[in-house]
This record gives sequence, C-alpha cells and structure tokens, in this order.
Amino acid sequence: MNTFNINRRHFLKGATASLVLSALGAEALDLLSPAQPWRVALIGTGWYGKSDLFRLIQVAPVEVIALCDVDQNQLKEAGRLVSTRQKSGKVPRLYDDHLKMLSENELDVVLIGTPDHWHAIQTIDALKAGANVYVQKPISVDVAEGEAMLATAEKYQRTVQVGLQRRSTPHLVEAKKNIIEAGLLGNISHVEMFCYYHMRGNDSPAVQAIPDFFDYERWTGPAPMLPFTGLPHRRWRGFMEYGNGIMGDMGVHMLDAVRWMLNLGWPTKIFSSGGIYLPNAGISNITDTQTAVFEFDRLSCVWQHRTWGEATDHEYPWGYKIYGDKGTLSCSVMKYDFVPYGKGKSIHRDVTYEREKFPEDLTEKDIELHTAPATRLQMLDFLHAIENKSKPVASLQEGHISTASCILANLSMKTGRAIRYNPTLKQITGDEEATQLLQRSYRAPWIHPR
Repeated sequence: MNTFNINRRHFLKGATASLVLSALGAEALDLLSPAQPWRVALIGTGWYGKSDLFRLIQVAPVEVIALCDVDQNQLKEAGRLVSTRQKSGKVPRLYDDHLKMLSENELDVVLIGTPDHWHAIQTIDALKAGANVYVQKPISVDVAEGEAMLATAEKYQRTVQVGLQRRSTPHLVEAKKNIIEAGLLGNISHVEMFCYYHMRGNDSPAVQAIPDFFDYERWTGPAPMLPFTGLPHRRWRGFMEYGNGIMGDMGVHMLDAVRWMLNLGWPTKIFSSGGIYLPNAGISNITDTQTAVFEFDRLSCVWQHRTWGEATDHEYPWGYKIYGDKGTLSCSVMKYDFVPYGKGKSIHRDVTYEREKFPEDLTEKDIELHTAPATRLQMLDFLHAIENKSKPVASLQEGHISTASCILANLSMKTGRAIRYNPTLKQITGDEEATQLLQRSYRAPWIHPR
C-alpha cells in the first residue's frame, strides 16, 4: 500500500481545507510525493459512480485501473471520460464482470456505484480481493446483508466508507459544532425528518426487447427478474425489488445525519405506516406516502415523505428539524437555520460551493454542485482512515445502523407492528415472523452472503 498523500496543489485550493486539517491533523500537508498512486476501480459507471470517482481524482493521486458495468455504451463513455480526468491519460481496463475485474487487478480502493441490490455482494467480493471499499448508501437491501458485510470487513481487516456524505458537509459540520455541541438547543426531545420531492414515477412503459449492449441478466443479479421496460438506469429506484423505496433512498441520508449530529446508536423501537395512496397507472411499487417513528432514549425522530402535494416548509423540502427547549435547528443539503426561543440571535449558513476552485465541476454532466465539497472531504477521510487503520466518519457500522433502521421501518409498515431489533442477537424481539424478513430471498443461482 502506498503512503497516504494529499496532492498539495489540489488540497490547498479547496475551500474546505480547514475542515480537513481539523479532522485529519496538520501533518497531512507534509505527506507529499507518494511512491505510487492509489490503484482504483469503479463498479457501476452511471451517474453517481462517476461522480464519486471524479471527486476522488480531484483530491488524491490515483490511477484508475479498471471500470466495470453491464451497459457497454455507458462503460465505454466512462472510460473515455476517466482518461481525460486522470493524470496518466490512460483509459482504464473495461469489464462487464466485477469478479473478473477483481481477479485480474491488484487494487487499493474499489468504489461501488451500482443499484442497491448489488451493494452487499460487490462490497464483500472486493473486500475478499484485498481492496478497501467506498460503497454508496444504502449499504444493503436487507438487514442480514449488512451483518454479512460487517463480518467480512472485520475478517479481512479492510476499511469501508459509506456514501453518507452529510457527515462531511461543511455547513452541517459547522452546525453540529456551533449549535448542537455548543448547547444552543438545550434539551432535545424531538426531530422531524422529511422528503417532499415528487420522485415516484407514474409512467407505465411497455415491455420491450433488451438491447444488445446491455446485459439485463447480469444487471438483475440476485434480485427478482422483472419484465424489461427500458434501461433501468435511475428508474430502478421506483421498485422495491432493487432497493427500499424513498425511505431507504432519501430517508437514510437524513436519519444518518441526525444520528451523527446527536451521537445516536440503534433506535430502541421503530414503527411505520404508509403505502400507495394516490391512484395512478404507473408500474412503480414504492410508497408515495409514508411515516416512520424511530424512538431513542427520551427522543423521537419522525420521518415523513410524500411524492405529491406541497412541502410543509418550502425552504426545506428535504431535510430535518431538531427541536430543543431553547431553539430549533433546521438543516438540509443547501443550508441550516437556527432560531432561538425568546431572546437570542438567529443563525443562517448556506451550502459551501467550490466552483472557482474546481472549474471542471461546472462542465460535468448531472453533477450535484452542492454535494461536491462534501464528497471530496469524504474521500480524504476515507484514505486517511485506510492509512491510519482508523474508523472513517461514515464507517460501515454507522452505515449499517442507518440502513438497517430504514429497512426495519419498511418491515414495520409491511407487518403493521412495531419493530424492536436486537443487533446482538440479530433478531426482532418477540416477533419470529418479522425476524424471517431480515433476509430476502435471492434469485438462483445467486447465494445470499449470510
């Protein structure tokens, strides 16, 4: 493994350098001229996979050795783009089979940007191959997958960072320190988390022929084989077969951010209700309306999403509000606002952008400019954790708690009962039927990693 290095030119031009110094220590600036770049591969070259990879290239000396995707058109275009981004100018080796890629290349880091139903298997395979892993959230589609991932990371002593980058979002890092930890909220007993984006598709495309450049069998993998109704890129989020709905997609970000800000572990009890309440002809089967309550010691955290109607607060359509007896803190990916009760000064902060410092961001297709600084920090923290054998800010354990809690909320909605998960016994207390739902069935010949 090469010595951890931050390229001085790239490191110093980031507006978030002070946050990195605070988190990693000033000695990070003295780690220059690595013996060799980090050897990196990406599995899943779609929208967010490339975005994560490009952020890593911006902040660390890397050589992207290989890319893997089942869409040959997407894969070839990703190879071309990477060659224009990385210092060597080389096109990575291109694969459609992640196992073949892992067996033929010696890799330090594997990034995983595939749909949710692949996260567990590919993370475990990469860990077994000796790589450290950056995997997008949620880490799994069932609770048992997450437990298997933790066991594998422990066995092979590798580092896993999860793409829960709210933990590295500059204005939220500031809010945690200057509002929460400074005690400006006083006693905290209630949190509201929410998403009111109209993100559930209502279309009903016809079954069609599978194009020759796309391997639908391999894309489906362990998930149920649904009729092919067009390329599933980003559309897969509308189906429970591939993920855990808006709860597991958007809710996991906000629950994880709240847990991080308030230093929370596992919820003691979870209850959820919801469903598809509005009539439509779409084939999407995720809920359009759902509420979940996550109970902690003397604290309730309530999640609400609706894919219709208006947001309750137009300034905060996706985010969370933390209520204390001295004030309220509203947070989102775009800003935060602290409003005291009675006398006191309100505090407002906007998202950090780095447009001038990373001008290549401005021409990147589909980039989320507001998350780019957070992802860059997340990548630096990841590499630092590998070198120091320390826990990254969004460790696999933290990612598992947040992911599993959202999955358990969906199980509560399905069973109509409150869920009390015992992470030591890995079962739902007093509910054998619900315990059986902790592990999904895999499509043959795929075998569940548990």
